[in-house]
Formats: sequence, structure tokens, C-alpha cells
Amino acid sequence: MPDSQIRALLEHADDRTLVERTVDGDIRAFEVLVRRHGPLMRAYATRILGSNDEADDVVQETFITAWAKLPTLENPALAKGWLMRIVSHKSIDRIRARRHHSSLDNLDVPAPDHHSPITAVEALSRSEALSQVLSELPTNQRRCWELKEFGDYSYAEIAEELDLPVSTIRGLLARARKTLIREMEAWR
Repeated sequence: MPDSQIRALLEHADDRTLVERTVDGDIRAFEVLVRRHGPLMRAYATRILGSNDEADDVVQETFITAWAKLPTLENPALAKGWLMRIVSHKSIDRIRARRHHSSLDNLDVPAPDHHSPITAVEALSRSEALSQVLSELPTNQRRCWELKEFGDYSYAEIAEELDLPVSTIRGLLARARKTLIREMEAWR
């Protein structure tokens, strides 16, 4: 079968098939996974990090990790959620690493020329505060909120991803939002 036909078939294959072929060493299948899920992962990382450059780095790191760990994925049909969890963890790790810088000169905080350094510092502080509050939420509340707000998932998609009823997702999101509103009140 010509390479162009194989590529066309792979483009229409489900994630399970692509993961299985990738595990078997098919680089073209992995390329399809990258093209299929990369844009959402980049948007998700950008919303968490606030920086396109950092988001690109995080997505690249995510795909490197995924390539190495794909054989350990228990349910290949859930590749999208698995990739989103990796990008989420790597994004949050990147935010945490920012806190360990000793001076503002070492921070990669993008700020338009018309913004003052104070505005950039406030944005970074707000981002760190949000990261801290999110890290203290119960795991399911945090994951629901991140999938809804960063991943733009619907309630049904979150329910499917977390294997929970939609009514539970609504409750988890309501509690997460209530906590975030209370804890982030100083930043309003």
C-alpha cells in the first residue's frame, strides 16, 4: 500500500489504533496523535502558563514523555485524557519552578512594552496564587476545574474522562469554583 494511503487511513483511525501502532513502532501513527491533540494541549498549556513559548516547550516535553511511556497506557482509547493529564502536570511543574528563581531577572515573564514591571509581577503573583489554590483542591475537584477551564471540556466529556456521573461533575465543579472564588478574593 502506498505511503499516502497509509497516512490517509491513519488520519481517520481512532486513538486506540494509533496508540497500538505507535507502541509497535509506527512513527506515522504517533505523528497523527501529535497533529490531532497537539493544538488542544498547546491551548491548555498556554492558559495555565500564560506564555506561548513555555506552552510550546511543555507540549514538546509532554510528547517526549508520551513516546517513552505510551506502552504503559492501560487503555489506549483514553490517549487524549492521558496526554492532557501529562501536559497539566508539566505545566504546573513549570509554574512551581518559577517560584524557585531567586530574582525577577531570571523569570521568563512575557509582558508587552506598554505594561509596567509591576503589572508583570502582579500577573505572576496571581498565577502563582491560583496554582497554589488549585494544588490544594481535592484531586477530582482540581481535575474537573482544569478540564473545564483550561481544556474547554463539556460536562459530559469531563464525566467520561473521569468516569463519574455528570451530576457528580457539576457538584465537584461548583465546590471547586466556590473555593477558588473565596481563596482568590484578594485578586479580584
